Amino acid sequence: MRSEGILGSGGDSDQNRAKSVADESRRRWLKRRETWLVLLGVALHAVYMLSIFDIYFKTPIVHGMDPVPPRFSQPPANRLILLISDGLRADKFYEPDADGSYRAPFLRNIIKNQGRWGVSHARPPTESRPGHVAIIAGFYEDPSAVTKGWKANPVEFDSVFNQSRHTFAYGSPDIIPIFCSALPHSTWHSYPHEYEDFATDASFLDEWSFDQFESLLNRSHHDPDLKALLHQDKLVFFLHLLGCDSNGHAHRPFSSIYLNNVKVVDKIAERVYHLLEDYYRDNRTSYIFTADHGMSDKGSHGDGHPTNTDTPLVAWGAGIKYPRPATGRSHSDSVTSFVDKHAHDMPTPYDWGLNRVERVDVNQADIAPLMSTLLGLPGPVNSVGNLPLGYMKLNEAEEVEAVLANTKQILNQLLRKSHIKMSNSLFFKPFKPLVDHSSLLSQIDELISAKSYEAAMKLAVDLRNLSLEGVQYFQTYDWLMLMTVITLGYTGWMIVLALHVLQCYSSLSGDLSRKGNLSVQKKDSRKVYLSGCLLMAIITVLNLVEHSPPLYHAYIGMTVFLWTQILSEYRLIRGLWIYLRERKAGYFIKLLFAAAVSIVIVELLVHSFTERKLYTWFFLIAGFVSSILLHISIPWRSGIPVFVCISCWFLSVFTLMPAEIPDNNNLVVISGAIIIVISLAAKWLDTHAEGNKFWQSITFHESRKPMWSKLYFIQIVLVGVSSVMVSLSTEHRTQNQELHSSHQFINWLVAGSSMVLPLFSGNGILSRLSSIFLGFAPPFLLLSIGYEAVFYSALAVVLMAWILFENASHYSSKAKDSSLSEQNTEEHVTIGSEERYLQLSDVRIPLIFMVLFNVAFFGTGNFASIASFEISSVYRFITIFSPFLMAALLIFKLFIPFMLVICAFSAITKLVRVPRLGCYFLVILFSDIMTIHFFFLVKNTGSWMEIGNSISHFGIVSAQVVFVLLLFALTNLYTRTIRVKPLSTSPSLKTL
Repeated sequence: MRSEGILGSGGDSDQNRAKSVADESRRRWLKRRETWLVLLGVALHAVYMLSIFDIYFKTPIVHGMDPVPPRFSQPPANRLILLISDGLRADKFYEPDADGSYRAPFLRNIIKNQGRWGVSHARPPTESRPGHVAIIAGFYEDPSAVTKGWKANPVEFDSVFNQSRHTFAYGSPDIIPIFCSALPHSTWHSYPHEYEDFATDASFLDEWSFDQFESLLNRSHHDPDLKALLHQDKLVFFLHLLGCDSNGHAHRPFSSIYLNNVKVVDKIAERVYHLLEDYYRDNRTSYIFTADHGMSDKGSHGDGHPTNTDTPLVAWGAGIKYPRPATGRSHSDSVTSFVDKHAHDMPTPYDWGLNRVERVDVNQADIAPLMSTLLGLPGPVNSVGNLPLGYMKLNEAEEVEAVLANTKQILNQLLRKSHIKMSNSLFFKPFKPLVDHSSLLSQIDELISAKSYEAAMKLAVDLRNLSLEGVQYFQTYDWLMLMTVITLGYTGWMIVLALHVLQCYSSLSGDLSRKGNLSVQKKDSRKVYLSGCLLMAIITVLNLVEHSPPLYHAYIGMTVFLWTQILSEYRLIRGLWIYLRERKAGYFIKLLFAAAVSIVIVELLVHSFTERKLYTWFFLIAGFVSSILLHISIPWRSGIPVFVCISCWFLSVFTLMPAEIPDNNNLVVISGAIIIVISLAAKWLDTHAEGNKFWQSITFHESRKPMWSKLYFIQIVLVGVSSVMVSLSTEHRTQNQELHSSHQFINWLVAGSSMVLPLFSGNGILSRLSSIFLGFAPPFLLLSIGYEAVFYSALAVVLMAWILFENASHYSSKAKDSSLSEQNTEEHVTIGSEERYLQLSDVRIPLIFMVLFNVAFFGTGNFASIASFEISSVYRFITIFSPFLMAALLIFKLFIPFMLVICAFSAITKLVRVPRLGCYFLVILFSDIMTIHFFFLVKNTGSWMEIGNSISHFGIVSAQVVFVLLLFALTNLYTRTIRVKPLSTSPSLKTL
């Protein structure tokens, strides 16, 4: 018994006052520490997000190499005509029409009698600019073009046009200026953008290009200077034929308009050929016909599907071999692997009618060295193409010289990159296979002098292949270092978070203190910080000596700082190790089970970014498992397990639906009725279940005010009004092609006022959450066009199921805890009067939150989907184009489900009395496991969509440290006044 005397009560007062001061001091320290942690997290994620551009998106283009012309006595051709039919598929070019006649009779005759043919394999992204750059400059898409929004090459580059004496080019305004706008020795012209009209037959654009070319030759008869220029050597004529691409987009590649455009292109090739042959009459002209990319059956392109990567290639004229009978060997004699990574060496389709003519396939970038060699020009200095000898009519000595020039051009890139890296590196690691490259070149020259052409050719080809490997080696030279630093940084950040949660939100810190394992000495911590500063200083000096980019300092500095912070907590880590060694086997089984479940859920979330259907399986399983657990934990017959199961299964349907949401206003109106029914059910439960011990935690009210019922009624009316306005606004806009001003005013008024009303609702969990659900329903309904309106209700019902599950767990834990001794009880309730320490089982709360948060993101699409930016969603608020307001409304619509999830999460943390910030840090910890995963999944090859999606996935999870915190702050306006039944009011709540 406590003493009731003056001394006794005074002692208690002093103890309480001291405890109060200690608690206040701890709260201030915790607030400062967590503010610092959040700021550190924001800075870390901002800096590390930039790392992908230093790793994956550095330009491969370097300058300063000397051009290498082939050592020919005379080049095979004086001039070259390049015809590129934009968007022409190989199969549509080679196959016959339905009546059996071929669409390109002139070029087929060339293939069979005068030239060579094959398939040119493009590398994704199969878009016009990268395709033309590959053909004319010899390299594939510069990954740093992402910084220009894929609109332009960010670094100047060399091309066949640059090396030519003069280039004449005609065609699209999107292509011709890329190569000729800054080229002084060029004559070019492009049609206006207005000509590119998808509503017309675009084959007239091809005719326009030919007319310009024909006009050039005709003008030369009256212009001596032009005629003299046209009769010089090393000339390039380029005709860009856009018709197939425009007609393919507008009408699809199997349409009669597209297929007829193939005939137009063939006819233009014939007219160009006869025009030049009649003009020059010297048989010194080379002709190359190809395409930049194909076209999918849907009329799109960009990815790596064979319909997009396989393009025709026909070459004839000066320096080109004549056709040869087909043999059983490979389609290519110069390419070791094709860049589109499809199965090759498949038999030529029978319906092409070319099985008996030898076919030589190439990579798209191989066309650039082919054109350069035909004209006797140095290859583009940044080219990575292999010269396709299967097309060239050269003697044995010339073949070796041509391949050697191609090899030296690629080797020069390697040497330049090696020199740049070596001049800035203290610990340079050369590309070992080519350390002695000069002796290999000398050996090749000796073999050529000795006329051992076969051996020289083999050595030159091997050297070329090694040079290509070396170019890639230096392109990824810093990858290992940067990836290691970034991975260590993220890992260190997660360890810092874990230590913070263990120290501040678990009973571990108290256990270790009582056992004397946390006797921290500031002198030891100072030594750790001093060592960290010294290490950072050394690394900074090394980076400065190596002229490393500024961000390299930031990456390494952040990582060193984090691990210094971890090592400064070495006594806590040592105490944790001692604590774990004293645990029994059962504890480790629980720990491993929790870790395994966490990893499975995090991996599910990672893969759900590309496969939404995974959520369907998750909720089917979750509904079944949770209903069984509830059936066990609830000691009486109840419909709650069935409700939880059905709600999970209902939500599972939505991730099977298409991201492109079809218009269905009737479904939106019905959704309003569903929302009202759900709200009335929640209101009835809130009113009639308060006396039940099971429900008292979520239906508790400190007092009941009459205005709350009136407020609830007003909210239901506003939902009904918004449902009616969905129908009226859409009907009037459809009939009159405008939004009625009164409808617009009502919609804005209803949406705005409804979101304010929850602030004045009852402060019980069920009452407040129901009001929030009703408050955000009108704006969401007015911004909905189809099934996503039903998703809103389905998500809310699952959130209610989550609350019921946690309430059941909370209720059963009270029954168990009432049998514990007072000594054990004190170990559980230690953070103030309203919160308890986190336990291992509480990991489920942040994990479930992350699943539901992502379902809110992907349930009806995502930020990258068509559905998310369906512009008709905002037509009930605004129809006049206003990009910022429309974007704000669309983003707000996407945020509403997030708000519901976070409000439910905040309510649950109050219900089960766990610290919300502790759970927030666990959410960030699990999110960063996903971040590391997505960091290694970033792509710098493939279609622009694939590359962009990989970047956006990494960016989305990286931004969650800020995004979730901002939403917490916003939803705190609605949830901060929520009250649960105090511990002191019920004996059964004495322990948790």
